[in-house]
Amino acid sequence: MSDLINRPEYLTQLIQNKDVDLVKIVTGIRRCGKSSLLDLFHQYLSANHVPDSNIIHMNLESLRYRDLTDYLSFYDYVSARIPEEGRTYLIFDELQAVEHWEKAVESFRLDFDVDIYITGSNAYLLSTEFSTAVREICGNPYASPVLQRVSDLLRI
Repeated sequence: MSDLINRPEYLTQLIQNKDVDLVKIVTGIRRCGKSSLLDLFHQYLSANHVPDSNIIHMNLESLRYRDLTDYLSFYDYVSARIPEEGRTYLIFDELQAVEHWEKAVESFRLDFDVDIYITGSNAYLLSTEFSTAVREICGNPYASPVLQRVSDLLRI
């Protein structure tokens, strides 16, 4: 990872919500530093003795993941890399590249000991489609304190 601009206020919010059973969603306008914030969080995890094998950090815009276009292939790929022992930190950047990603995210939460962090394009994250996807994971946004907490977590 290259030199990153320190973002202590936002990084602190991620750290304070580490291991809280919520999907952490980082939102913000294009090129504001969402990916860099996740890189900083990855560095924090490594510096605090989380083994590399327990950190799965993927930017879905990379051609490395070009075949992971649907939730089933995405789920299978990530699941095969989650170790049997210890909590795994799943960090997904530009997750909207995976069709029906919310089904995979919910399955990760049900099937494994994971802590999940995601970003996506602001246009997508603010869309009705995203709102529907998050409701499927967290329930009704107006009735669920979980979703309210997720939606208020980070706005950068």
